[in-house]
Amino acid sequence: MTAYAADTILHNGTIWRGHAEGTCSALAIWQGRILATGDDDAMQALQGPGTRMIDLGGRFATPGLNDDHLHLMPLGISMGWIDASPEAAPTLAALQEAIRARAADTPKGEWIMARGYDQVKLDIGRHPDRSELDQAAPDHPVVLIRACGHVSLGNSMALDLAGIDEDTPVPAGGVIEKVNGRLTGLVAETAQELLRGAPGAPTVDELVEAAERAGKYLLSQGITSCMDAAVGMAAGFDEIRAYHLAKRDGRLPVRVWQVLLGDPGQNVVDRCFEAGLVSGVGDDMLRVGAVKIFLDGSAGGRTAWMRQPYLGDDGETGVQILQDNQLHDLVLRYHSMGYQLACHAIGDAAIGQLIGAYEAALADTPDPDRRHRIEHCGFATADDNRRMKAAGIYPVPQQVFLYDFGDSYISVLGEARSKPSYPLKTWQDMGFRPATGSDAPVCKPDPWPNLYSMITRKTWKGTVMDDTECVTIEDALRAYTENSAFSQKAEQVKGRLIPGQLADIAVFSRNMLTATPEEILNDTHCTMTILGGEIVHEHA
Repeated sequence: MTAYAADTILHNGTIWRGHAEGTCSALAIWQGRILATGDDDAMQALQGPGTRMIDLGGRFATPGLNDDHLHLMPLGISMGWIDASPEAAPTLAALQEAIRARAADTPKGEWIMARGYDQVKLDIGRHPDRSELDQAAPDHPVVLIRACGHVSLGNSMALDLAGIDEDTPVPAGGVIEKVNGRLTGLVAETAQELLRGAPGAPTVDELVEAAERAGKYLLSQGITSCMDAAVGMAAGFDEIRAYHLAKRDGRLPVRVWQVLLGDPGQNVVDRCFEAGLVSGVGDDMLRVGAVKIFLDGSAGGRTAWMRQPYLGDDGETGVQILQDNQLHDLVLRYHSMGYQLACHAIGDAAIGQLIGAYEAALADTPDPDRRHRIEHCGFATADDNRRMKAAGIYPVPQQVFLYDFGDSYISVLGEARSKPSYPLKTWQDMGFRPATGSDAPVCKPDPWPNLYSMITRKTWKGTVMDDTECVTIEDALRAYTENSAFSQKAEQVKGRLIPGQLADIAVFSRNMLTATPEEILNDTHCTMTILGGEIVHEHA
């Protein structure tokens, strides 16, 4: 028996270790990390009397997936809301019935929350009106949030309780929609805080429960790590406290890389900095990552800030949330404090504005490996890509947006501008090492539509969004593992199944290297998830 007996050995499988390393049939784990990889006979030599043997039975394993942009606590909270997604409520009538059913079980006057609709996918082809929400729940305040999270609707009672009327001033960077002087119930971007803040922030206990609930769901999908894209958005600094309490009490199921909200008026960065919580602080389970600033909205909601107008006669170019001088000052300040930045920019105007702010900050305080990120980065131009590459700025897309929202993009921007969006292969070929994520609860965190969209560029309707940007399944898996780790400065710690890296492993029902895209989308599931060498999820 060798002196280096493994704690656990996985054998008799197809184990994809990483893009460069390829596959093997077995691996050994010791003290939560990969000890060795190879064939079954070689790993058998590392077996000791206490070694746990896991027979994969021919199943396919990869490094644990890393969703590089989602909102963990909001995901957990919204799991208790009405599911307004097109799958659950494809028509206005179905949506109203879901709200009506929830109202029947909710005391009058209590808030009803729903999320996930897309007006393009609704049978009416438009946003619901507040009067239509009133019809479903006249005695309850109702808030309905679009899938993207950048547009919300309130019924009459919700607007009243939020103090929104026809004379309410529109916040800078926001929208309060009126038609012929009448409120429709729609608010967007910064104006959403008036409506969505009215029910009150969740408690610390509720936040811990949400992190635990959402984290367990991620594990069931083979996701062992994630980036929380705006810590502080739901409850300010209480979210920082909730994360640490969850970790202390063993209720944080997944590894979390925290991105701190740095928006004016909602800034948690100053309190974090005072507490010494700067980029890199923490451990492999919970680490402070970057700072986030919102520059614009969503393309499907017509609030992403574009250089050219959306389709239609209104000349609308989206929402510019911050003026150039405001953004430059914020970016320079956070950069000088030592933070990595991961800011939201979808439209080409917002992307260009953010690149300029990053360039200025890096010129003032050079740091060739700060790895500032542009979250989403959907409609970058060729010139934007060249500037990002020159400055060491990284696009961090969510490729599932193409599957869920590609047809919406076409409806508001046209094919020529929409189909080349989120150009994964272009970025890969330029050496950006692009990652991927779900932006859950914007999209469901299940990895299958995300993988499918990367290898086919097809939407849920089958529309092909420029197939020259398709990548291989190996490239798609690399985006979900190695590249996500790189964007979090963790590529030496996780993302590959090689000796010394964390033993975070996802086992799947199907070999995705040989499966068809449709089999990956419709007929693949996670059968086992291992975190730090311990089995944390099993499914037949």
